[in-house]
Amino acid sequence: MHDIEPHFQWRDHYIASEDKRSPFYGRRYSEFYDSNLLYNFYLHPQWDAFGSATLYAKILFADYDQGFALIELIGEWNDALHNDIMFLKREIADVLLKQGITKYIFL
Repeated sequence: MHDIEPHFQWRDHYIASEDKRSPFYGRRYSEFYDSNLLYNFYLHPQWDAFGSATLYAKILFADYDQGFALIELIGEWNDALHNDIMFLKREIADVLLKQGITKYIFL
């Protein structure tokens, strides 16, 4: 799993860690040190943790003028055990909603 990285072709158009409106603004990533775990498997360090124990995300693109965002997910959606919808809503969607993002495409 440590070899599966978020889709990187969008980096020419958008980088969430450099967008002041993004919930992941200012994050620093290591290409050599894996720290995120998913069921005892290390994930590629480019994935963003947002509070869920089984789900990680990457905002690939956000268009504030048109009000949409592309978000790639990896892991397991598990509301029964971890309430992932709450973490996704509070940590990502609510932050983007305040910036005018009302439509989401999840990959």
